[in-house]
Amino acid sequence: MSNPLLNFTGLPRFAEITAEDVEPAISELLQDNRQQIDALLTGVQEPDWYNFIEPLEELEDRLSRAWSPVSHLNAVMNSEELRTAYNACLPWLSDYATELGQNETLFHAYQTVASQNEKLDAAQRKLLENGLRDFRLSGVDLPPEKKKRFGEIASRLSEITAKYEENLLDATNAWSKVITEEEELAGLPQSALDLAAQTARQRGEDGWMLTLEFPSYFPVITYADNCALRREMYEAYATRASDQGPNAGEYDNTQIMEEILALRHELAGLLGFANYAERSLATKMARSTDEVLAFLRDLAARAKQQGEAELAELQRFAAEHHGVSGLQAWDIPYYSEKLREHRYDISQEELKPWFPETRVIPGMFEVIGRVFGVKIRESSEKVETWHPDVRFYDIRDDAGELLGQFYFDLYARPKKRGGAWMADAISRMKTRNREQLPVAFMTCNFTPSVGDKPALLTHEEVQVLFHEFGHGLHHMLTQVDYPSISGISGVAWDAVELPSQFMENWCWEKQALALISGHYETGEPLPETLYQRMLAARNFQSAMQLLRQLEFSLFDFLIHLEYDPEQGGRIYETLEAVREEVAVVRPPAWNRFA
Repeated sequence: MSNPLLNFTGLPRFAEITAEDVEPAISELLQDNRQQIDALLTGVQEPDWYNFIEPLEELEDRLSRAWSPVSHLNAVMNSEELRTAYNACLPWLSDYATELGQNETLFHAYQTVASQNEKLDAAQRKLLENGLRDFRLSGVDLPPEKKKRFGEIASRLSEITAKYEENLLDATNAWSKVITEEEELAGLPQSALDLAAQTARQRGEDGWMLTLEFPSYFPVITYADNCALRREMYEAYATRASDQGPNAGEYDNTQIMEEILALRHELAGLLGFANYAERSLATKMARSTDEVLAFLRDLAARAKQQGEAELAELQRFAAEHHGVSGLQAWDIPYYSEKLREHRYDISQEELKPWFPETRVIPGMFEVIGRVFGVKIRESSEKVETWHPDVRFYDIRDDAGELLGQFYFDLYARPKKRGGAWMADAISRMKTRNREQLPVAFMTCNFTPSVGDKPALLTHEEVQVLFHEFGHGLHHMLTQVDYPSISGISGVAWDAVELPSQFMENWCWEKQALALISGHYETGEPLPETLYQRMLAARNFQSAMQLLRQLEFSLFDFLIHLEYDPEQGGRIYETLEAVREEVAVVRPPAWNRFA
């Protein structure tokens, strides 16, 4: 039987792909790519766009099309067999990328084509500009011994960053709690109780099962009256993959983080950067580390006073209305939700019946259709997927021409990476030999349907959906013909969020809300009074939320900017310094990762 990963006609053959296919396919493609690139370098005497760059783009796209479903399956249907195959290929791919990036003959060929400026269009010039930059960022100018060390670092980083993600996934899956007395779950909305009961049944348990998957964790930390339960889940969630908490040391990422920092610092030094923060900005719009740091600290300074005022208000409310003082980190979401309800008479849970998946998704497609002049429909063709929940859609223009396609995988489940993201399955490409339309993976971790009810989304989850679809539209509606710069590829990473942020705004517009909302039982439109309360609560505790985000951003930037190889990463010292600067809520001493 032929290897399904080497069949590039049509869509990935998810029903046929097995872990055993991965290593043979990637090995064969890497070997063949090397041979064909050598043939180009020796056989093309006067390289130009069509006889040299286009064939390279086709080769790289073929490798990408084989690896994309493997990487995706590793994220959404993780298994020991697939993980082993995936990890075996990482150093191969890293070595191949380094080998190409340090190939001086290839670099000079790019320079030759780039010098033919008058024959190139804007997209072609951008591709070559990015390519020449990336050669230098791969160490093409380094002496042999430094090139060798660069390759060793790149290979090791690919391995340990994958291990970091695996540890986090394993730590998330390792914890669960079965509750048999319903009073312990007092305060949880019925939708959360139903999900916990369904999870217990699916895993052969009686009662209610809580997990660290976000649809289970979030209702507990937000609504559970049981403070001890909130603390237990908070500790388990915030200390995943660390040396703390209920699974302390079992999936500990501490040493991995230290090694990542050390290797990134060394790699940046090889390339002539003072630190990895400088190296990171080489592919971004921001011009200097000083500019980034000034921006983040200015935001922090502007938000800190308001954040402190919001926290003081929350503390007063908890004391006056609930007799609670000395709020802990696991209390903040709970009493924040109580204050939101007290002030605005609204909660995320109250909104869920108005945002059933059966209304949100077609409504979102209608909004997109009106804005971009396209039509989105579930595909009529039979498409292989990796899970029964996954659906597949077409995007067409008003004339019916197919523009792109996407997979929708919306619900949380075991062995699936947390969060929400868009990834490319196939990139748009149009050359003299090949033409293909873009295909995207759209992935979320929403609460699945329970019983005969449709999945009900919070308004915050609706915003997440629109956000990720902004990335998807960026990928699928691109008009650039070359994979390395089509869609989000080749775009400065601090500019990639623009389409997604733009799309989020529609979740607040009245005309759009009329399309994406409607009570799941009656179809009744979102009441005007509820809409006005949503608007009133839109910026509730916005300074506290901004400061939480800045805490992560500042920590990530400073830990790379100030790394000292003689003192190690000083991870916790840097984190504490950042918290002194921006945090208004300080977590307990045992939680070094929150």
